[in-house]
Amino acid sequence: MRRRTVIVGGLLARPLEGMAQPAGKMARIGFIGGSTPDPVVLSTWVEPLRQGLRDLGYVEGRNITIEFRWHEGKQERLPGLLAELIALAPDVLVTLGPPSAILARDATPTVPVVALAIDDPVATGLAVTHARPGRNITGLSGAFQGILEKRLQLMKDIVPDARRFAVLTNPISYGRAQVEAYLQRQNVERLLAVQVKVLEVRGPDDFDAAFATMARERVDAVAVLSDSMFWVHRTRLGELCIKHRLPSVWGGAGYLDAGGLLSYQGDFAETARRAASFIDKILKGTKPGDIPFEQATKLELVVNLKVAKTLGLTLPQSVLVRADQVIE
Repeated sequence: MRRRTVIVGGLLARPLEGMAQPAGKMARIGFIGGSTPDPVVLSTWVEPLRQGLRDLGYVEGRNITIEFRWHEGKQERLPGLLAELIALAPDVLVTLGPPSAILARDATPTVPVVALAIDDPVATGLAVTHARPGRNITGLSGAFQGILEKRLQLMKDIVPDARRFAVLTNPISYGRAQVEAYLQRQNVERLLAVQVKVLEVRGPDDFDAAFATMARERVDAVAVLSDSMFWVHRTRLGELCIKHRLPSVWGGAGYLDAGGLLSYQGDFAETARRAASFIDKILKGTKPGDIPFEQATKLELVVNLKVAKTLGLTLPQSVLVRADQVIE
């Protein structure tokens, strides 16, 4: 059952062609994605961005072109792909995830960067402040603060007797020290009366060892931080959560098909659509560092009842009534 739905397509107004760019001017956008252009990624990020641009009068092939590159969760490919895009002299670079955003900002101080899929750009080191990011970068964030502890709070609501949680992170996106410092600042362990262990995994070869550590330390639930490598290998991660009977919370509904229990995250499709207005401002002359970072206006809670049944969990009504989508 689905309680609220964001319609990205057909009902939107027709674009006002010719209003966005001067006649004869072809704007070039470089887009570097973290995973693969699978149907979920295309419908979540690419098509909403295109729709947002059309709404503002940008017509591909007429006054705008978009060059896509995908590193397929292999971070070592990022520098080469980014160099390819920079060689095309783009007017704006759009990035997904912290690694590509940081690399793009540092690799080309003159090309404006619109960073998407960033949890708190100030804490990540991308922006000086949310209001004035500085340098050549701006963008949209799922949430500036509070998203991780809210995910863990959801786990505590579902497993009230839990005493140990784990956070799984790829250090290329969010390092262990960074996550631990954040949890300490937010007093998460004291507020939730749990111990939280942060585990780093750099690739799928590290998955088994991480879950063996969770089993050895009797972890009651795990939060998996969003990352392109995790997305590419989400099926394996989901299987391990089921195998070890671990309730899990993720940053994106697309992860849940593979065995995740919950997702709590900003509305990615709406974020991508809104990114078009940032591109428009930059193309019209606004410096990216003067454009405030925005955070998602809506956070989505998605619950997978199939996984709950597999794990033998009865989800409390307080969680179910908050859900934007329930997978049955």
